Amino acid sequence: MKILLFGATGMIGQGVLRESLLDPEVESVLCVGRAATGQTHDKLREIVHADLFDLGPIAAELEGRDACLFCLGVSSAGMREADYRRVTYDLTLSVARTLAERSPGMTFLYISGAGTDSSEKGGSMWARVKGETENALLKLPFRAAYMLRPGYIQPLHGITSKTTLYRVLYAGIGPLYPVLKALAPNLVTTTEGLGRAMLLVARKGAPKKVLEVRDLNEVLERG
Repeated sequence: MKILLFGATGMIGQGVLRESLLDPEVESVLCVGRAATGQTHDKLREIVHADLFDLGPIAAELEGRDACLFCLGVSSAGMREADYRRVTYDLTLSVARTLAERSPGMTFLYISGAGTDSSEKGGSMWARVKGETENALLKLPFRAAYMLRPGYIQPLHGITSKTTLYRVLYAGIGPLYPVLKALAPNLVTTTEGLGRAMLLVARKGAPKKVLEVRDLNEVLERG
């Protein structure tokens, strides 16, 4: 399987990249982003591209991939809706439309979030925008598209968030994660689990197009 990965320098993307490089069924990984990951691996190739809204100059290099794992995103904390929408909806759809036009046989997996509002009418700004993004992606002519809605994600294997506040949060919660997992297994996951689930869905598909934590756990159990 040939993987195209956006957002590999973020916390989730770091986990997805790690699992992709470890997976014997992944032949190659092409990372596209504004900054390099700093990693080297026989499977890994990177394209550093400043303007992700304009993939024209590199579009031909993105063809021939079996799946796109789209992990690029930002927290809505402190953001105006217009700014959040530009990154969450506008950028995601700009990339996805280019890929759907050039590689319609690709499977597209999008990291959304627990609580996303598919109706696009709720009171939560981020949930509405995420819901609109999901709905638009599901209408594109990919071979298949899946929206993944993880809840709390515990980073493992030295993976860290870029955000200082989140790093402190994860460090504090980390020792308690086994308790959280036992009490609320369908609300939490790890960077490793999420990465493995994405690869399984990319490879085998899933019975639903929108996957909550419970569904991702079932994917991992089935293997």
